[in-house]
Amino acid sequence: MSDAPYFSNAGVFLIQTAFGFYIMVVLLRFLLQWARADFYNPLVQFLVKLTTPALRPLRRLIPGYGGLDWAAVVLMLILQVIELVLIRLVLDLPLGLPGLPLLAVAELLGLTLTVLFWAVLISVIVSWVNPDPYHPAVTVLWQLTEPLLQPARRLVPPIAGFDLSPILVIVVLQLSQILLVAPLRDLSFSLMAVGLIR
Repeated sequence: MSDAPYFSNAGVFLIQTAFGFYIMVVLLRFLLQWARADFYNPLVQFLVKLTTPALRPLRRLIPGYGGLDWAAVVLMLILQVIELVLIRLVLDLPLGLPGLPLLAVAELLGLTLTVLFWAVLISVIVSWVNPDPYHPAVTVLWQLTEPLLQPARRLVPPIAGFDLSPILVIVVLQLSQILLVAPLRDLSFSLMAVGLIR
């Protein structure tokens, strides 16, 4: 009995763990910048220190625009493509290059929606326990979710003291996964099937 599948699965796990962790760190930095979070927060400073060495060379080629660090988006796309290529090589699957960049976009978009979904859900749970508003983690959580919740509150005002805006945001995020990310993934797999390259 061959041990090859076990080594392949272990390799995929290590690739997904290493790349997934760093992509998540870069994504959180980008989202916190989008949310205009306090970059003096110790947790945000931790993200900045982890990501600056990789972002600094890219910033020479890709300037920021609209107050956002677009070099972070390019870095995430590059890392996501490399991760997908390495996984397919480890599993001895065709690369299917035409659809690979689109699949990377779909995966990043899906990850972004998942992060925002959990951030909103955790912020709701945290609000029930009356946390210390000055705790770095609580501050980051509220700063990340407020740009989503504030517009939702204008559409769904509180009813009898209950803030229903998180429900609206969660529904929109889940619909985006179904109606946007899933079709993008399907299209990318179709393109990969067309251009099979080993």
